[in-house]
Amino acid sequence: MSDTPAYAAPGTLTVAPPKNYFVAVIILGLFVLAAIVSAERKDITRGFDEVAHTSYVAHIQHSGSPWPALQTMRMLDPQTFRFTAEANYLQHPPIFYALLAALGPSLEGHPKALFIDRLINIGLVAVALAALLGLGLAARFPLHEFYAYAIPIACIPVLVPVAGAVNNDNLTVLGGAVAMLAVWQLVATDRKVWLAVALTGVVAAGWAKLTGLVLSGAMVSAVVAYMLWHKRLPWTWAVAVAFAFALAAMPYFIYIAQYGAPVPNTPAFIAFVDSESRDFGWTALPRRSLPDYFAYFIGELVASWMPTLAKRNVFQYAMLAIPVAAIGCAGLGLALSLRRLRRREETTIDVIVISGAFAIAANFVLHFSYSFHFYAATGWEAGAYLRYYVPLAAIVPLACLSLLAAIRSPRWRGALLGFLIAGPIVFRLLGAPLG
Repeated sequence: MSDTPAYAAPGTLTVAPPKNYFVAVIILGLFVLAAIVSAERKDITRGFDEVAHTSYVAHIQHSGSPWPALQTMRMLDPQTFRFTAEANYLQHPPIFYALLAALGPSLEGHPKALFIDRLINIGLVAVALAALLGLGLAARFPLHEFYAYAIPIACIPVLVPVAGAVNNDNLTVLGGAVAMLAVWQLVATDRKVWLAVALTGVVAAGWAKLTGLVLSGAMVSAVVAYMLWHKRLPWTWAVAVAFAFALAAMPYFIYIAQYGAPVPNTPAFIAFVDSESRDFGWTALPRRSLPDYFAYFIGELVASWMPTLAKRNVFQYAMLAIPVAAIGCAGLGLALSLRRLRRREETTIDVIVISGAFAIAANFVLHFSYSFHFYAATGWEAGAYLRYYVPLAAIVPLACLSLLAAIRSPRWRGALLGFLIAGPIVFRLLGAPLG
């Protein structure tokens, strides 16, 4: 059993306050309710490529093949749910879609059946949120610290609308959340069963999306390296880890064999990119230099934290300072966690924050590199979406709590706690126009 404390903050409890459980249940219940309302009201054509994702599911049901050739897939008409001649541009592995095809009703010709598939997606994210809330309970945070951890997660702007839609991001979020809870428990308790759970999360996230494999796989790899370094994990477990990672990456090995790339640029995807570039006027624009594109990319990432199809005003752009400030606090918390690790004073939260930050950095490097090279080749300016990082978004409030743990002044602790709790709520309510 590990003797590593979970959270080195003043007044840390050895048992989670009973109110934490009540708060967790309320947050989970409100999320499910909001996601169901979103699922009932959402127009399938508005945002998150839901027509394409739904068409992928319907194609598997229609063809009976759980691993269809990407070039054979077609899009559904969003009104009639009958297949059209338009090619589907998605390039993701089919596991998520095959799962929905098996669990959900027949979609072809049945637009109302979509709601059932949306409910399945809500179930995936509800389990993910329960896992992240469970992490907060396992950490035994005092009540206000639990608020500062849980509320930012519950207020992720994109969480409810994506959960209430058919989207493979939802399985990625589930895999990432399960992996995060499991590595927390692995570090905190030394129970090896949690490593098996973490690897299951990596496989689930990896089978849904390449970003899920990078995020969850890099985080678990960093935690395993830490455990091996401190001789808290037998080296024989490295074989199991390698096998699980190979299993998680198997869809991309297959795609490399089939198409020559883990994320194939199919003719349908290239046609989609060309169409988008013409519609938004990107084709005629001069290409940005690498530094200019980097600045543009960061700005788009920040703005995408609150996605909207409507035009923002100056006030709503100014509201983006709230998530930027939170990331700044998280960066300071990461620096403190690294210092504790160097001094061998680390707690569980420090190990998870460092591992998660490493994973986010790895994903960012790949994300930016792919986006820039694709932009240079085609002029396409979409793709800078922060929702690709949602599977490990809980790292930000955890890193903020790492900063809070170092603050001894009651005044400054109270100010930071107030910001961490109220900031996400204010931003969620006022950060973007309605519609």
